[in-house]
Amino acid sequence: MNTAFTRAALLCAALLVCAAGVPVASADLPPVKIGFVFSYTGMNSEEGKSVDAAMAAALSLHGGMVAGRKIEIIKRDDTGIAPEVARRLAQELVIQDHVDFLAGSLLSPNAVAIAGVSTAAHVPFLIVNAGTSGILEKQPYTVRFGFTNVQVTQPLAQWAVQNGIKTAYAIYQNYGPGVETTNLFEKAFVAQGGTLLGKTGIPFQTTDYAAYVQRIKDAAPQGVFAFINGGPGIEFLKTAAAAGLTKSGIRIISAVELVEPNDLPLVGDAAVGTVSSINYSPQHDSAVNHAFLKAYRTSYGSDRLPNYVTVAAYDVINAIYRVVDAQKGNIDPQKSLDLLKTISFESPRGPISIDPKTRDLVQNIYIRRVERSATGWTYREIAVIPKVKDTTEQPDP
Repeated sequence: MNTAFTRAALLCAALLVCAAGVPVASADLPPVKIGFVFSYTGMNSEEGKSVDAAMAAALSLHGGMVAGRKIEIIKRDDTGIAPEVARRLAQELVIQDHVDFLAGSLLSPNAVAIAGVSTAAHVPFLIVNAGTSGILEKQPYTVRFGFTNVQVTQPLAQWAVQNGIKTAYAIYQNYGPGVETTNLFEKAFVAQGGTLLGKTGIPFQTTDYAAYVQRIKDAAPQGVFAFINGGPGIEFLKTAAAAGLTKSGIRIISAVELVEPNDLPLVGDAAVGTVSSINYSPQHDSAVNHAFLKAYRTSYGSDRLPNYVTVAAYDVINAIYRVVDAQKGNIDPQKSLDLLKTISFESPRGPISIDPKTRDLVQNIYIRRVERSATGWTYREIAVIPKVKDTTEQPDP
């Protein structure tokens, strides 16, 4: 932490936040301030627009007010993988804007940086997306509303073995989450009786997959586990299809997804049959999800589909509404944290709750398969593993 921002200053800011909880006349109540730090520019600009639409949908459903106080979301752009930028922005939100809650983060390094500020200032931090396990262990004011890599990977490995994939090859982007997720898959796959024939780490922005696909074909596994995000995932599937990978009987599986739902038309039939594990599909059939989709599309202004990051942002705002309402608008940071640790409600993704011992989300994980229909390509839920916890997080002391 830089010298201009000491722990003492953060604790002073925390006292200012506490002071906001002093009962005053309803007409004089200040807004509930949420400092939202997220990646809004560059390759993440579309994701930023999508989470904004989700938060707007939540505000519209609640009327923008809770316990007589207006909800004010103060947004800041961390610009991408930039933990020092994320830390500075969180510090400014606490010291200068006196926020009641910190929220956001698309990337794990940034989430770790913001969590440190949250801990020093005693301001609850609600993570939207950061899959690395262990983030919460030493950050007692941080609560995760996304998922961890463990939550989505272990169920996939179990499903794979149970559905005839006894040998596999792994290909992954060679950075933190890719390495962690692949190691988790290997451990769970082997524990279920599977055999990993080999694994290959690749540069994050790899676009030429011909040699890697040939290596997979030569290994002749029953399945290939792929951790490849964004545009590279599209190229991998196209290359695999052109090389006849799936026609040779090799099934493609992934934790999270190789292709975002809105990008499926860019891949077309090359994605058909791909299986992934995730905590949310826009095709999830529930009244809560249907209402969310309608409000989200109204806010976004098109028929674009939300994804797992989008729905987590929506749930974060809903959770804050519940916490503030339970305190009748008189916000105390410790009470907010205590309420967050016991919160549960029906999300567009299904029932969710916070494990009070770890402050991680307990949620359903869905196994999905890409299929083609009369209207195009879509993910269809083919199995559900209910109430999945992260088994690696350490409980609060």
